[in-house]
Amino acid sequence: MPSSPIRKLVPYADEAKRKGRKVYHLNIGQPDILTPIGAMDALKHTDIKVVEYSHSAGIPSYRKKLVEYYKRCNIEVNENEMIVCTGGSEAIIFAFMTCLNPGDEVIVPEPFYANYNGFAMQAGVVIKPLPSHIEDGFALPPISDFEKIITPKTKAILICNPNNPTGYLYSEQEHLALKELILKHDLYLMSDEVYREFCYDGNQHYSAMNLKGVENNVILLDSVSKRYSACGARVGVLVTHNKEVIAAAMKFAQARLSPPTFGQVLSEAAIDTPQSYFDEVITEYLARRDVVVESINKMEGCFCPKPKGAFYAVASLPIDDSDKFCQWLLEDFEYNNETVMLAPATGFYCTCGRGKNEVRFSYVLNVPDLKRAMKCLEEALKVYPGRK
Repeated sequence: MPSSPIRKLVPYADEAKRKGRKVYHLNIGQPDILTPIGAMDALKHTDIKVVEYSHSAGIPSYRKKLVEYYKRCNIEVNENEMIVCTGGSEAIIFAFMTCLNPGDEVIVPEPFYANYNGFAMQAGVVIKPLPSHIEDGFALPPISDFEKIITPKTKAILICNPNNPTGYLYSEQEHLALKELILKHDLYLMSDEVYREFCYDGNQHYSAMNLKGVENNVILLDSVSKRYSACGARVGVLVTHNKEVIAAAMKFAQARLSPPTFGQVLSEAAIDTPQSYFDEVITEYLARRDVVVESINKMEGCFCPKPKGAFYAVASLPIDDSDKFCQWLLEDFEYNNETVMLAPATGFYCTCGRGKNEVRFSYVLNVPDLKRAMKCLEEALKVYPGRK
């Protein structure tokens, strides 16, 4: 199993804190946004007397509520076309184990969410990375590039939209191009859409579930973790119109018995969260994004494309090795007794050597803290021994 690039530097951060340093955590997508009050109230006031197993596909009332949620997103599904999972992580693992045999290949544009590597390892699946590039904001690679790496073992394409770690938002046109590709080669299109609500600058989210004529090819992977700032609820969902996929995935769902009861209670109530909550959250994330992106692009030798969604950004820095740099920030650097914790981008790539001069920022801190973190980074780059 590969180490998590997001968490592997935790011991160094702990040691920096032990020395009395303030560490600004921009390494992990743990929002500081409050979980919706209505969801928390439902959890506090539940009258459950016995915490029983739920249905393996999820509590029926929650699945019916999810139907309403997806309808608001212009996605038409019914409660029998979904399986509630223990986080979006389990949804991805179920998709891999259901749709792919050991040794089969799934193409993923890189950089990509690091844990896809671990999920593929568990399922015996081979990830075939397809490079996207910081120069064009990490847009979807040309379809001709996909064609070059498709083999008889290729069975699926996996995208994350909006993207973690880049914040890129795939357009309707890019989805339509993927549609033609999956039709031509009879592939699954797995779409991780856990950041659906977080789209900026007037850009609208387009779901793979909106594609027509490929209903049996599309697998939607979703989660409440980021949408409602409820990462610890551990509730996700796998959604597809493909009845055979649902039937096979149910075998895995039954083997793990059921998803978390209290997490489902919270998640069902969260669906009634008013739009005003998301309006405020998006306004906050926009301000945070702009602080990070504008600050980085003012630093000599640095470049950060402006993300269209999620709450992440990848930047190139004038450094020799992002792993060394991120560790050095925690071990050897301080500015006014403060430092910053970042995620080296190497862990978001499969291709050896890529991401050496890139880091991922997760802008989940308040604006004042982000400004101080950016100042730390600016000062660090002035004195880093491996500056290029």
